[in-house]
Amino acid sequence: MNVFETVATTEHEQIVFCHNKDAGLRAIIAIHNSTLGPALGGLRMWPYASEQEALDDVLRLSRGMTYKAAVAGLNLGGGKSVIIGDPRTDKSEALFRAFGRFIDSMQGRYITAEDVGIDVNDMEFVFQETDNCVGVHQVHGGSGDPSPFTAFGTLQGIRASLQHRFNDETIGDYSYAIQGVGHVGFELVKLLRATGAKVFVTDINPESVQAAVDLGAEAVGLDDIFDVDADVFCPTALGAVINEQTIPRFKFKIVCGAANNQLANEECGSELEDRGILYAPDYAVNAGGLMNVSIEFEGYNRERAERMMRTIYYSVSKIFKIAERDGIPTWKAADRMAEERIAMIGKLKLPFMGRAHRYPGRDRSPNAK
Repeated sequence: MNVFETVATTEHEQIVFCHNKDAGLRAIIAIHNSTLGPALGGLRMWPYASEQEALDDVLRLSRGMTYKAAVAGLNLGGGKSVIIGDPRTDKSEALFRAFGRFIDSMQGRYITAEDVGIDVNDMEFVFQETDNCVGVHQVHGGSGDPSPFTAFGTLQGIRASLQHRFNDETIGDYSYAIQGVGHVGFELVKLLRATGAKVFVTDINPESVQAAVDLGAEAVGLDDIFDVDADVFCPTALGAVINEQTIPRFKFKIVCGAANNQLANEECGSELEDRGILYAPDYAVNAGGLMNVSIEFEGYNRERAERMMRTIYYSVSKIFKIAERDGIPTWKAADRMAEERIAMIGKLKLPFMGRAHRYPGRDRSPNAK
């Protein structure tokens, strides 16, 4: 593992390796870019096969957060953290409180939130050790589970994609193939079914599939989802599902979902373009959760959060316009939009150097009501 060589390539500002033997903590925090503000990104807990795999993941994800915040118009940088461990068996109060102390030692340069393998209860323990934590329970002034907001933001991306592809935003008139009906995917199913839309679903968890079927969705096999004759493909599970093996099977007109890193590589994004399939870049579409927790800095307000998430429609639409203007694929247009904003703001100020964040009305007591 040549960390310095890796960082020179990825242009990350800081990587922190966190270890506490007594708590069983092995974690990595990565800050990619703080030009726009403090780095905000979720905490993921996953049974990585190696430390190198964990490092690769946190570097990739933190870079994605830089671009997501930039495209969303937020004054935040990009960061991410991962805990190496099985979320089904390795969680403990000591583990998360030890992690929270590492977060606090960074003096506000990195702010964490929940991600894959983590829930609000886990974040409560982190919150006991640091104020640099968002997405906590509402009793602490937080916003709670971000899944409904991510799904709502994804719906705005779908609307923008339908308008661009069909010149029509009537969601219920089209069909959708949703790969993954976990927290975000299930919320998206609910939103789509409320419009009367035809929805196909698949997931590794039979109970999640059944819950979606109970809402009127149609279940298909894990691999069969790529062959569904639907208008819109919505990846909402793990990444790299759009690859050389799956793309030739697509009958979809649009790809617009909440999963991170949907493209196995950039060439796959260009291949979608060549096949006439409109791709809504994932980090622009799934920014709703990030937008939602960002409001906690000034005192959380749900109505304001929902208004902010409606702007995803306009940011996705702008990406499509840049792609047409510059004659480039949409994934490249999204990157260009983010990089131009970072470069512009970078001329105005130095990178964020860190300071302790204190949020209004937040009580870190475990007995807060």
